[in-house]
Amino acid sequence: MDADSGDSAMTEVELKIGERLDDLQTGGFRLIQRPGTFCLGTDSVLLAHFCAPKRRERIADLGCGNGAISLLLAAHHADCCVDSVELQAEMADMARRSVVLNGVQDRVRIHCADLREAPALLGTGGHSLIVCNPPYEAAGSGFPSATAQERIARQAENLTLQELSESANRLLKYGGRFCAVFPARRAFELMHALHDAGLEPKRIQTVHARAEKPPRVVLIEAVKGAASGLKWLQPLLLYDADGHPSAQLRAAYENSDADLQGKC
Repeated sequence: MDADSGDSAMTEVELKIGERLDDLQTGGFRLIQRPGTFCLGTDSVLLAHFCAPKRRERIADLGCGNGAISLLLAAHHADCCVDSVELQAEMADMARRSVVLNGVQDRVRIHCADLREAPALLGTGGHSLIVCNPPYEAAGSGFPSATAQERIARQAENLTLQELSESANRLLKYGGRFCAVFPARRAFELMHALHDAGLEPKRIQTVHARAEKPPRVVLIEAVKGAASGLKWLQPLLLYDADGHPSAQLRAAYENSDADLQGKC
Protein backbone atom coordinates (compact mmCIF):
# COMPACT_ATOMS: atom_id res chain seq x y z
CA MET A 1 0.00 0.00 0.00
CA ASP A 2 1.12 3.57 -0.49
CA ALA A 3 2.57 5.51 2.35
CA ASP A 4 -0.15 8.12 2.09
CA SER A 5 -3.07 5.66 2.15
CA GLY A 6 -3.94 6.61 5.72
CA ASP A 7 -3.96 10.39 5.27
CA SER A 8 -7.05 12.23 6.40
CA ALA A 9 -9.46 13.63 3.84
CA MET A 10 -8.64 17.06 2.43
CA THR A 11 -11.01 19.66 1.05
CA GLU A 12 -8.42 21.02 -1.36
CA VAL A 13 -5.15 19.82 -2.86
CA GLU A 14 -2.39 21.53 -4.77
CA LEU A 15 -3.00 21.97 -8.49
CA LYS A 16 0.17 21.99 -10.53
CA ILE A 17 0.83 24.15 -13.56
CA GLY A 18 -1.61 23.40 -16.38
CA GLU A 19 -3.94 21.27 -14.26
CA ARG A 20 -7.64 21.87 -13.72
CA LEU A 21 -10.29 20.49 -11.41
CA ASP A 22 -13.37 18.89 -13.03
CA ASP A 23 -16.63 17.96 -11.34
CA LEU A 24 -17.59 14.32 -11.94
CA GLN A 25 -21.23 15.28 -11.25
CA THR A 26 -21.73 12.38 -8.87
CA GLY A 27 -21.56 12.53 -5.10
CA GLY A 28 -19.54 15.74 -5.22
CA PHE A 29 -16.51 13.88 -6.58
CA ARG A 30 -13.89 15.91 -8.44
CA LEU A 31 -11.03 14.89 -10.72
CA ILE A 32 -7.69 16.56 -11.41
CA GLN A 33 -6.91 16.61 -15.13
CA ARG A 34 -4.38 18.27 -17.39
CA PRO A 35 -4.78 18.85 -21.14
CA GLY A 36 -2.05 17.04 -23.04
CA THR A 37 -2.49 13.91 -20.95
CA PHE A 38 -5.14 11.21 -21.33
CA CYS A 39 -8.35 12.68 -19.88
CA LEU A 40 -11.70 11.26 -18.85
CA GLY A 41 -13.79 10.28 -21.87
CA THR A 42 -17.04 8.53 -22.66
CA ASP A 43 -15.28 5.15 -23.07
CA SER A 44 -14.15 5.25 -19.42
CA VAL A 45 -17.65 6.13 -18.22
CA LEU A 46 -19.14 3.28 -20.25
CA LEU A 47 -16.62 0.81 -18.81
CA ALA A 48 -17.30 1.91 -15.23
CA HIS A 49 -21.00 1.32 -15.87
CA PHE A 50 -20.56 -1.95 -17.81
CA CYS A 51 -18.43 -3.72 -15.18
CA ALA A 52 -21.24 -3.49 -12.58
CA PRO A 53 -19.26 -4.31 -9.41
CA LYS A 54 -20.86 -6.59 -6.87
CA ARG A 55 -20.97 -5.71 -3.18
CA ARG A 56 -17.62 -5.50 -1.38
CA GLU A 57 -15.59 -6.46 -4.41
CA ARG A 58 -11.85 -5.98 -4.44
CA ILE A 59 -11.14 -4.30 -7.75
CA ALA A 60 -7.95 -3.61 -9.68
CA ASP A 61 -7.86 -0.75 -12.18
CA LEU A 62 -4.95 -1.54 -14.49
CA GLY A 63 -3.47 1.47 -16.25
CA CYS A 64 -5.61 3.85 -14.22
CA GLY A 65 -4.19 7.06 -15.72
CA ASN A 66 -5.46 10.01 -13.71
CA GLY A 67 -7.76 7.72 -11.71
CA ALA A 68 -11.02 8.57 -13.45
CA ILE A 69 -12.49 5.04 -13.54
CA SER A 70 -11.30 4.29 -10.01
CA LEU A 71 -13.04 7.41 -8.71
CA LEU A 72 -16.23 6.69 -10.64
CA LEU A 73 -16.32 3.23 -9.07
CA ALA A 74 -15.64 4.68 -5.62
CA ALA A 75 -18.39 7.26 -6.08
CA HIS A 76 -21.02 4.69 -7.08
CA HIS A 77 -19.95 1.69 -5.00
CA ALA A 78 -19.04 2.81 -1.50
CA ASP A 79 -18.40 -0.73 -0.22
CA CYS A 80 -15.78 -1.64 -2.84
CA CYS A 81 -12.00 -1.21 -2.63
CA VAL A 82 -9.86 -0.37 -5.66
CA ASP A 83 -6.15 -0.97 -6.26
CA SER A 84 -5.18 1.38 -9.07
CA VAL A 85 -1.96 0.72 -10.99
CA GLU A 86 -0.32 3.30 -13.25
CA LEU A 87 3.12 3.24 -14.89
CA GLN A 88 3.57 6.99 -15.41
CA ALA A 89 4.63 8.74 -12.22
CA GLU A 90 3.05 12.05 -13.26
CA MET A 91 -0.34 10.42 -13.89
CA ALA A 92 -0.13 8.34 -10.71
CA ASP A 93 0.59 11.51 -8.72
CA MET A 94 -2.41 13.24 -10.30
CA ALA A 95 -4.61 10.25 -9.45
CA ARG A 96 -3.29 10.09 -5.88
CA ARG A 97 -4.08 13.76 -5.27
CA SER A 98 -7.61 13.27 -6.67
CA VAL A 99 -8.10 10.36 -4.27
CA VAL A 100 -7.03 12.52 -1.32
CA LEU A 101 -9.18 15.39 -2.57
CA ASN A 102 -12.25 13.14 -2.47
CA GLY A 103 -11.33 11.58 0.87
CA VAL A 104 -11.42 7.99 -0.38
CA GLN A 105 -7.81 6.96 0.31
CA ASP A 106 -9.17 4.20 2.56
CA ARG A 107 -10.89 2.64 -0.48
CA VAL A 108 -8.73 3.65 -3.47
CA ARG A 109 -4.98 3.10 -3.39
CA ILE A 110 -2.74 4.32 -6.17
CA HIS A 111 0.34 2.25 -7.05
CA CYS A 112 2.94 3.60 -9.46
CA ALA A 113 4.17 0.41 -11.08
CA ASP A 114 4.42 -1.60 -14.29
CA LEU A 115 1.27 -3.68 -14.86
CA ARG A 116 3.44 -6.76 -15.29
CA GLU A 117 4.57 -6.29 -11.69
CA ALA A 118 1.04 -5.88 -10.32
CA PRO A 119 0.62 -9.51 -9.13
CA ALA A 120 3.87 -9.35 -7.16
CA LEU A 121 2.84 -5.97 -5.74
CA LEU A 122 -0.80 -6.70 -4.94
CA GLY A 123 -0.76 -10.47 -4.47
CA THR A 124 -2.14 -13.26 -6.63
CA GLY A 125 -5.72 -14.52 -6.66
CA GLY A 126 -7.06 -11.78 -4.42
CA HIS A 127 -9.17 -9.64 -6.76
CA SER A 128 -12.66 -10.46 -8.00
CA LEU A 129 -12.86 -7.73 -10.67
CA ILE A 130 -10.33 -6.04 -12.94
CA VAL A 131 -11.15 -3.04 -15.11
CA CYS A 132 -8.86 -1.82 -17.86
CA ASN A 133 -8.92 0.80 -20.59
CA PRO A 134 -5.74 -0.38 -22.35
CA PRO A 135 -3.86 1.46 -25.11
CA TYR A 136 -5.97 1.22 -28.26
CA GLU A 137 -3.09 1.05 -30.74
CA ALA A 138 -0.27 -1.43 -31.16
CA ALA A 139 3.25 -0.07 -30.77
CA GLY A 140 4.23 2.13 -33.72
CA SER A 141 0.72 2.39 -35.16
CA GLY A 142 -2.05 4.97 -35.05
CA PHE A 143 -1.78 8.75 -35.26
CA PRO A 144 1.22 10.45 -33.64
CA SER A 145 0.53 11.73 -30.13
CA ALA A 146 1.31 15.29 -29.10
CA THR A 147 2.97 14.30 -25.83
CA ALA A 148 4.83 11.31 -24.38
CA GLN A 149 2.03 10.84 -21.85
CA GLU A 150 -0.58 10.55 -24.60
CA ARG A 151 1.63 8.18 -26.61
CA ILE A 152 2.07 5.79 -23.67
CA ALA A 153 -1.67 5.88 -22.95
CA ARG A 154 -2.68 5.33 -26.57
CA GLN A 155 0.04 2.99 -27.90
CA ALA A 156 1.11 -0.30 -26.33
CA GLU A 157 4.82 0.49 -26.26
CA ASN A 158 5.46 -1.05 -22.87
CA LEU A 159 2.83 -3.79 -22.63
CA THR A 160 1.40 -6.41 -24.98
CA LEU A 161 -2.14 -7.74 -24.80
CA GLN A 162 -0.67 -11.10 -23.84
CA GLU A 163 1.24 -9.57 -20.91
CA LEU A 164 -1.84 -7.65 -19.79
CA SER A 165 -4.00 -10.79 -19.91
CA GLU A 166 -1.45 -12.89 -18.02
CA SER A 167 -1.09 -10.25 -15.31
CA ALA A 168 -4.88 -10.03 -14.97
CA ASN A 169 -5.13 -13.81 -14.70
CA ARG A 170 -2.65 -13.88 -11.83
CA LEU A 171 -4.45 -11.09 -9.98
CA LEU A 172 -7.91 -12.63 -10.27
CA LYS A 173 -9.42 -15.30 -8.08
CA TYR A 174 -11.13 -18.25 -9.77
CA GLY A 175 -14.39 -16.99 -11.27
CA GLY A 176 -13.15 -13.40 -11.16
CA ARG A 177 -14.03 -11.02 -13.98
CA PHE A 178 -11.92 -8.91 -16.34
CA CYS A 179 -13.72 -6.00 -18.03
CA ALA A 180 -12.24 -3.77 -20.73
CA VAL A 181 -13.16 -1.27 -23.42
CA PHE A 182 -11.24 -1.74 -26.67
CA PRO A 183 -11.44 -0.83 -30.39
CA ALA A 184 -13.94 -3.03 -32.23
CA ARG A 185 -11.46 -3.59 -35.08
CA ARG A 186 -9.04 -5.23 -32.60
CA ALA A 187 -11.61 -7.09 -30.50
CA PHE A 188 -10.47 -10.51 -31.70
CA GLU A 189 -6.86 -9.76 -30.69
CA LEU A 190 -7.93 -9.01 -27.14
CA MET A 191 -10.29 -11.98 -26.89
CA HIS A 192 -7.59 -14.30 -28.25
CA ALA A 193 -5.05 -13.03 -25.68
CA LEU A 194 -7.57 -13.37 -22.85
CA HIS A 195 -8.51 -16.92 -23.89
CA ASP A 196 -4.87 -17.99 -24.08
CA ALA A 197 -4.29 -16.60 -20.58
CA GLY A 198 -7.19 -18.55 -19.07
CA LEU A 199 -9.73 -15.71 -19.11
CA GLU A 200 -12.71 -16.79 -21.19
CA PRO A 201 -14.67 -14.01 -22.95
CA LYS A 202 -18.28 -14.32 -21.76
CA ARG A 203 -20.04 -11.03 -22.46
CA ILE A 204 -19.59 -8.43 -25.21
CA GLN A 205 -21.39 -5.23 -26.17
CA THR A 206 -20.68 -3.20 -29.30
CA VAL A 207 -20.78 0.60 -28.98
CA HIS A 208 -22.09 2.65 -31.92
CA ALA A 209 -22.33 6.41 -32.39
CA ARG A 210 -25.72 5.84 -34.09
CA ALA A 211 -27.74 2.84 -35.21
CA GLU A 212 -26.52 3.04 -38.81
CA LYS A 213 -22.84 3.35 -37.85
CA PRO A 214 -20.44 0.43 -37.34
CA PRO A 215 -19.12 -0.07 -33.80
CA ARG A 216 -16.12 1.98 -32.77
CA VAL A 217 -15.36 0.17 -29.53
CA VAL A 218 -16.57 -2.90 -27.67
CA LEU A 219 -17.07 -3.61 -23.99
CA ILE A 220 -15.79 -7.08 -23.08
CA GLU A 221 -16.08 -9.19 -19.95
CA ALA A 222 -13.97 -12.34 -19.50
CA VAL A 223 -14.12 -14.77 -16.57
CA LYS A 224 -11.23 -16.73 -15.10
CA GLY A 225 -11.74 -20.48 -15.45
CA ALA A 226 -15.10 -20.23 -17.22
CA ALA A 227 -16.31 -22.52 -19.99
CA SER A 228 -16.57 -21.16 -23.52
CA GLY A 229 -19.73 -19.38 -24.59
CA LEU A 230 -20.04 -15.71 -25.54
CA LYS A 231 -23.18 -13.65 -24.87
CA TRP A 232 -23.77 -10.73 -27.23
CA LEU A 233 -25.61 -7.89 -25.51
CA GLN A 234 -27.90 -5.38 -27.17
CA PRO A 235 -25.76 -2.82 -29.06
CA LEU A 236 -25.16 0.39 -27.13
CA LEU A 237 -26.08 3.49 -29.14
CA LEU A 238 -24.58 6.78 -28.01
CA TYR A 239 -26.95 9.07 -29.90
CA ASP A 240 -30.48 8.83 -31.23
CA ALA A 241 -31.62 9.68 -34.75
CA ASP A 242 -31.90 13.36 -33.81
CA GLY A 243 -28.35 13.50 -32.51
CA HIS A 244 -29.34 13.66 -28.85
CA PRO A 245 -27.64 11.49 -26.20
CA SER A 246 -29.42 8.14 -26.07
CA ALA A 247 -31.17 6.67 -23.04
CA GLN A 248 -28.34 4.13 -22.83
CA LEU A 249 -25.71 6.85 -22.69
CA ARG A 250 -27.70 8.85 -20.16
CA ALA A 251 -28.00 5.72 -18.01
CA ALA A 252 -24.22 5.32 -18.04
CA TYR A 253 -23.83 8.90 -16.89
CA GLU A 254 -26.81 8.47 -14.53
CA ASN A 255 -28.50 11.48 -16.09
CA SER A 256 -25.75 13.75 -14.78
CA ASP A 257 -24.68 17.03 -16.27
CA ALA A 258 -21.16 15.73 -16.93
CA ASP A 259 -19.52 16.51 -20.26
CA LEU A 260 -20.71 13.70 -22.52
CA GLN A 261 -17.75 14.19 -24.83
CA GLY A 262 -15.20 14.01 -22.04
CA LYS A 263 -12.76 16.21 -23.95
CA CYS A 264 -9.84 18.15 -22.53
